Amino acid sequence: MPRFEPHPQRRPTAVAGASAGIGAATAQALAASGHPVALGARRVDKCRELAEKIRADGGHALAVPLDVTDEGSVDAFASTVAEEFGEVEILVYGAGDLDADLVHEMDGERFHAQLDVHLGGAHRLVSRIVPGMVERRRGDVVFIGSDVVPQPRPRMGAYVPAKAGLEAMARTMRMELEGTGVRASVVRPGPTATSMGVKWDEKTTEAVLNDWVRWGLARHPYFLRASDIADAVHHVVSAPRGVHLTLIEVEPEAPLEER
Repeated sequence: MPRFEPHPQRRPTAVAGASAGIGAATAQALAASGHPVALGARRVDKCRELAEKIRADGGHALAVPLDVTDEGSVDAFASTVAEEFGEVEILVYGAGDLDADLVHEMDGERFHAQLDVHLGGAHRLVSRIVPGMVERRRGDVVFIGSDVVPQPRPRMGAYVPAKAGLEAMARTMRMELEGTGVRASVVRPGPTATSMGVKWDEKTTEAVLNDWVRWGLARHPYFLRASDIADAVHHVVSAPRGVHLTLIEVEPEAPLEER
């Protein structure tokens, strides 16, 4: 007799922050595995483009407007996904951008905005979707963390505490959900080539990189691809029931040295 019933073959999936980067790559990876995927983001036009591509490739995808800082938007997103695909079995949270500045030079509005999108938004979706998972006694919640949690980086005044809070919430949930059949996991990327930071001006970019070098946080020039992180998420949710991959950290391998 198996300890757990296997995962359903078709697992309705919700990806928050699916308009670009890691979220978009994750949506594509999970759709390619046969899961119907709801793409949520404020830039719903980008989600629609990606959903069309997924459908053209034979997958099932739906673009749904989602502002994770708005309770009504989160509720409408979850309701739409349930109506179209069924109750969510996989929730991937990767919403948020990176606002670069020193802690003491950040005004309160910018600081709290980062906390709200990275941590507050995650809680809004969790509180709306996870109770149903607990009731069905199965489900996966994957949070996209960051390697700034174990090794903070300067000039990420709000991003570091926001991601630290997100990973702390994930660890707390893991304890609280033990025995429910619901798995809470963190995929922690290292430096990844995404659209985060593209709005920085030249002065900000130079200051950030110089400080990273100063603190030994830019040892080599290689970056991960968004698809590398998507592969890790896919691995986490594809683990058979009874196996819980609680944390996967993904770092870029350095270029080969000259010999």
